[in-house]
Amino acid sequence: MRLSQLIVLGVLLGLGAGWWLRRDAGEPVAVTLSATQPAAVAAKPSAATHVDAAPPTPPASAADAPAGLLLPVQGIQASQLRDTFTDARSEGRVHDAIDIMADAGTPVLAVADGAVEKLFDSERGGLTIYQFEPSGRWCYYYAHLQRYADGLAEKQAIKRGEVIGYVGSTGNASADAPHLHFEVHVLGPEKQWWKGESINPYPLLQAGR
Repeated sequence: MRLSQLIVLGVLLGLGAGWWLRRDAGEPVAVTLSATQPAAVAAKPSAATHVDAAPPTPPASAADAPAGLLLPVQGIQASQLRDTFTDARSEGRVHDAIDIMADAGTPVLAVADGAVEKLFDSERGGLTIYQFEPSGRWCYYYAHLQRYADGLAEKQAIKRGEVIGYVGSTGNASADAPHLHFEVHVLGPEKQWWKGESINPYPLLQAGR
């Protein structure tokens, strides 16, 4: 082969190789997947991936509060009650209870079956009774009593409607306005008589009439 022909052939081969290299570097290459080839691998769920789970059990509240509570002062009608749950008290406190006005010595009745958890004489509440109901979820608190019913003792079982004390004005209550201070508490898992979340007894007593 003549020298001139060899030169021409070399030039053509060089041009062809350069074009092929540019094609590989800059042009996308289409890939066709077969019908049996998976298009993608499923991603593993991350820590933030939502997983269906049972909703947490809500804490006890007024929404599932005890029903059928007896009005705890003998002779008082539900229509005579006044909602004092959110009334202001000294030292920036909220009342967290209902005051049921009645003559001193009027019998105080157990609002439900249960047991006397604690008899306590406090500076603010005077003579008080803490009653637990059988499930241990609720505590009923009676305060400012003139005295306890005869023979009443801690851990004693009591029945709905049983006389457990008498209206008075002990503690920080005014002697001119004897009344029963009544609270309902949601008990925590510790079941401590001095600790609980107060809920409004007014609608519970209205519903139980």
